[in-house]
Amino acid sequence: MTIVSITLAVTGLLLLALAQHAFVTYPLSLLWLVRSRRGDQAGTARADGEISFAILMCAYNEQDVIERKVLNLLALREREPGLEILVYVDGSSDRTVDILRPYKDRLTLLGSRERRGKTHGMNLMASRANASVLVFTDANVMIDDSALINLRRHFADPSIGCVCGTFDVTNPDASATANTGSLYLRFDHWVRAAESRLGSVMGAHGGLFAIRRSLHRPPPRDIIDDMFVSLSILCDGYRVVQADDVVGYEAAATTLQDEFRRKVRIACQAWNVHRLLWPRLRRMSALNLYQYLSHKPMRWLSGVFLAAGVCCVFAAAVLAGHGLWATLVLAAIAAALLAGKRFTLWPLSQIAVFIVALAANAFGGWRSLRGERYQTWNPATSIRKHRTGA
Repeated sequence: MTIVSITLAVTGLLLLALAQHAFVTYPLSLLWLVRSRRGDQAGTARADGEISFAILMCAYNEQDVIERKVLNLLALREREPGLEILVYVDGSSDRTVDILRPYKDRLTLLGSRERRGKTHGMNLMASRANASVLVFTDANVMIDDSALINLRRHFADPSIGCVCGTFDVTNPDASATANTGSLYLRFDHWVRAAESRLGSVMGAHGGLFAIRRSLHRPPPRDIIDDMFVSLSILCDGYRVVQADDVVGYEAAATTLQDEFRRKVRIACQAWNVHRLLWPRLRRMSALNLYQYLSHKPMRWLSGVFLAAGVCCVFAAAVLAGHGLWATLVLAAIAAALLAGKRFTLWPLSQIAVFIVALAANAFGGWRSLRGERYQTWNPATSIRKHRTGA
C-alpha cells in the first residue's frame, strides 16, 4: 500500500467513526456519565399553587385531524378547568376554519388570510396568553389526559424552565418508513432521558413541550420556534427536561417521500437556529456543550461523514489494487438495501430508510447554507390521513 492509500484509509475510518458517534459512542458516553454522576441531580421540587396553563396550537390545512384535536384539548380542560386554549390558523385553504368555528366560544381562535408561518402564530398566541406555563403542541398530536397534571409536578421545581413531552407512534406497522420512524423515536427518547438525568435535554420536540411564560423569547418569524425557544431557555441557565409521564400520540410518516421532505425541512431549520444561537450556545458548560454538539450538529452531519468515509475507503482500496473487490462489496450492499426496501425485509428496509434520512439531513444543511428558511410548512399527507389515537 502507498502512503496515499494508507492516508485515505485512515481518513475514511476517522470519518466513519464520526458518522457513528451520535448513534453509538455518544449514547454510550451518556450511559457512563449517568452511572458516574448518579444522585447529582437531586430534585428541588416544591409545591406551587400558582401554576396555570395555556395550550398553543398552529394549524394549516388540518381538516382531517382538527376536530379530534380540539375535542382532545377540551377534554384536558375538564381536568384543568382554568386551561386557556389558543388556536392560530395560518391561511388554510381547506375546511380547517369552518370546522373550528363552532368551538369559538370555548377557545381563542386567531388566524391570518395569508401564510405567515408557524412561528408567527406561536409568537402571537404567546403574547395573548395569560397563564404562567405555555404548552406548545401540533394539530396531529393527541395529548394524554394526565399530561397537565404531571406538568404541574415538573414545574414545581423552580430550576426547570422547559419540559419536553414524549411520544408514542400509533402506526409503527403501517410501513417500513413508519416502523423506522418509531424505532428512531424510541432511540431518541432514550438519549433524551439520559441527557435529562445529567441536567438538560438538548432542545424540545415541537409536537409537545411546555415553558414558563416569563422565559419565552419570541423567535424571528423565519426561525423554527421549538428549538429556538427551548435552547434559549437552556442558555438562560434553566433546565430543559424530558418528562416520560407527559405523553403525546402521533402517527409517523408512512411514505419515504413524506419523510424525506420532513427531514430536509427540519434539518434546514435546525441549522438556521444553530447559526443564530451559536454565540450563546458556545458559552454553555463543557458538559452541555459536549451534549449539544454530539446530539445536534454531529447527528445532522452523520450522512456527510458516512458518504465521505465510504468514498475515502473505496479510493484507498482502488489505489491498493483491490478496486474490483471494493466495487463488488459496495454493489452487494446497495442491492441488499434496495431489495430490503422493495420487499420490506427487516432489518434491511429499516437501514435503507435510515440512510435516506441521513441524506435528507445533509440536503437540509446544504439548503440552510444557501439561505433557505422554510417560514411556512405543509402537513405530511401520510401522517394526517392516519387517525392518531391514544
